[in-house]
Amino acid sequence: MVDPTRAARMADHIKQIVARRLERGLRDPRLGFVTITDVRVTGDLQHASIFYTVYGTDEERTDSAAALKSATGMFRTEVGKNLTSRLTPTIEFIADAVPENAKHIEDLLAEARLRDSEVEQQKQTAQYAGDEDPYVKPRVIGDDDDDDDDDTVTDEDAVADKA
Repeated sequence: MVDPTRAARMADHIKQIVARRLERGLRDPRLGFVTITDVRVTGDLQHASIFYTVYGTDEERTDSAAALKSATGMFRTEVGKNLTSRLTPTIEFIADAVPENAKHIEDLLAEARLRDSEVEQQKQTAQYAGDEDPYVKPRVIGDDDDDDDDDTVTDEDAVADKA
């Protein structure tokens, strides 16, 4: 197992190498506007996963994915020339879903805000279905209700029953 900081440094270096090579351009017309977002290297430094995003339509994304897949060998050669390690890692390009997930989350938050405002508007004009306070309140026995005919037990009745 390799030191994680060494793997992180290697991943950062690979990211810079691939981004520089993309800046110089490829001769593949299918390649669109590609941005390298992240690189992850396995613990044994044998495999590098390169995450990328493509600005454009779905067709441009699929075309760029095909162009990157066909240029994987050229990128690996470029990485091997510029790395100081004994072995050159295999390279895999993976489309990064972070922008799509972020857009989906933003859409969900906008929908939640809209629903909250609708509930707030409904709350302004809402009326109670029954009484304002539907809970049963305890009955207060007044001075004029001295009849023992009712079923409620008072403290005086309880003391009289014990005696």
